[in-house]
Amino acid sequence: MPPPPQHPKNRSRGPAATGGNGRPPRRMASRDAAERAAFFARREAAAVLRRVLRGDATRRAAGSIKSLVYSPTVRNKRATFALVCQTLKYLPILKEVLGSSGVLNSKWKRQEELVIVTAYDILFGQGTAVSGSAEQLIMTHKDTLSSALDRICAKKKVSSVEDLLGNKTPVKPKPRFLRVNTLKTTTEFVVEELSKIHMVAKDDMVPDMLVLPPGTDLHSHPLVTNGEVFLQGKASCMVAVALCPKPGWKVLDACAAPGNKTVHLAALMNGQGGIIACELNKERAKTLQHTIRRSGANIIFIDIQTVNGDFLDIDSNDPSYAEVRAILLDPSCSGSGISTERLDYLLPSHSRDDQDDASTSSRVLKLSAFQKKALSHALSFPSVERVVYSTCSIHQAENEDVVSAVLPLATSLGFELATPFPQWHRRGLPVFEGSEHLLRTDPEDGLEGFFVSLFVRKAAGGDAEEPNEDVTVEARRKESNEDVAVESRKKQARRRRSGVRAFSSLRLSRMILCSNGGFW
Repeated sequence: MPPPPQHPKNRSRGPAATGGNGRPPRRMASRDAAERAAFFARREAAAVLRRVLRGDATRRAAGSIKSLVYSPTVRNKRATFALVCQTLKYLPILKEVLGSSGVLNSKWKRQEELVIVTAYDILFGQGTAVSGSAEQLIMTHKDTLSSALDRICAKKKVSSVEDLLGNKTPVKPKPRFLRVNTLKTTTEFVVEELSKIHMVAKDDMVPDMLVLPPGTDLHSHPLVTNGEVFLQGKASCMVAVALCPKPGWKVLDACAAPGNKTVHLAALMNGQGGIIACELNKERAKTLQHTIRRSGANIIFIDIQTVNGDFLDIDSNDPSYAEVRAILLDPSCSGSGISTERLDYLLPSHSRDDQDDASTSSRVLKLSAFQKKALSHALSFPSVERVVYSTCSIHQAENEDVVSAVLPLATSLGFELATPFPQWHRRGLPVFEGSEHLLRTDPEDGLEGFFVSLFVRKAAGGDAEEPNEDVTVEARRKESNEDVAVESRKKQARRRRSGVRAFSSLRLSRMILCSNGGFW
């Protein structure tokens, strides 16, 4: 049970609060610093929790718990992440305790998330807090809240609060994958740097991908913060490699945020060509632009543009898109393949989803209908030669069923299914002829649950292009062509010396928003 309430100590700087030299004791200074850190962590956690709960309630999440916590706006990421996860774990108990005690009255309703986070931290975390109005509220009513906890335990006939917690699925440890951003550095340099503190291995399939032990935390490492390395899963990286855009091509990333795949495409193209990155959600479009800036693609790349609008509203016959030769379509999906990594099991909706068959839920069926429209639209661009359709879902309705439904249209337009990563052992579910060309990854492989399909337009002579060899050759070329990043850095230095101003992606963006949110 929680410890008895502790009253705030006198924080004055009178004689009792100072050492013999008239200065506050170091222990008090340390305590004050810790309390200040906890004060701000609670408020950052409350802001994240508000977005998480609202997104979960409306099924329009602005991002996963991890992505929201590790955004640039959150400073104390480690403490905030722990607070958000633990508060969600105890959320049903906290709401019941606060409700039965009457603490969360109308005055505090507008700051409900802050009160909930503070209640968790004081009742189950550090136990005390000496600053902040929310902290004082919980400290004042700590006895009342503790009594309410006792009554709930007695009513449900359990001996401890832990017995009240539901069965929260733990995250099975997976290797830490990261992608070297060859627009800024080389794989050899990153391996050399990280090997000083970690065991590092090169992935045997995806170029410029490194593998580190499970649990390796690199979020604050300089290589990550300055964009030389991206913490990106292997399955996610397989998507851009499967598309295999050639240097000089114009490529469309149809549903681009948060932008990891966008900047991966830029690296695969050696900074040569053009990318149009489309994102409907305004806030996620900002994240996309931040990712582009952090990667350096906006400085090195010839032409990279962001479009805040709906991919379905793009006119495929618009002259602006006449030269698009490759499209990466990773549309909105259920996220069922990464639900554990996203910590979805902590969300209030998780228990509701367990009551139904998620694979045939109305939400998944609506997503499937949208995905079919988006894939059909991607195939309609006149000059497109390669289209990758991918999801982070494990549901057949969002994967094989989408490809099967669109395949007749694709065939009529001259496309065939190709086989990305033919050496990969896990293929599509055998529900239609040709599903062996599809690719799946699974947590059993130590990866996220992903699905990848590759459509390749037949050559003018009637024969299909050979995508398998393209992907393999591209991977080998990327692995051996490490001097590309060095040359890019030289270009940057020459531009700075000559006084040429590097335009940001924001200035190069085409933010095309009509009153109805579409393109024109």
